[in-house]
Amino acid sequence: QVQLVESGGGSVQAGGSLRLSCAASVFTSRTYVMGWFRRVPGQGREAVAGIDNNGSTVYVDSVKGRFTISRDVSANILYLDMTVLKPEDTAMYYCAARCPSTLDLPTCLLSKRFYDWGQGTQVTVSS
Repeated sequence: QVQLVESGGGSVQAGGSLRLSCAASVFTSRTYVMGWFRRVPGQGREAVAGIDNNGSTVYVDSVKGRFTISRDVSANILYLDMTVLKPEDTAMYYCAARCPSTLDLPTCLLSKRFYDWGQGTQVTVSS
């Protein structure tokens, strides 16, 4: 099991930026698919972005061009750089790691079939 700890959330005004970090307890290696999800109270968990072992990335349409997912393999950290934040980006953000190897990245994100999840970090964007 991989333990994941998110940080970097906070309160910002619309148009602002935040960088979320997700520290993994063990070497994540380039073979792990990792992703960021978010949840608004009363709604289901939504995939935001994912990165696979080749460094390929996928984003939900609502964040394309504004958010960037990246990873520092040597430091075992996953990042989500968020810019031009909007009030509708307000949510609890979670990172996830390790998806069944038979699934491709888009399917991993749609199915949410990750083995490891962090506790989340809150992002609040005010208008």
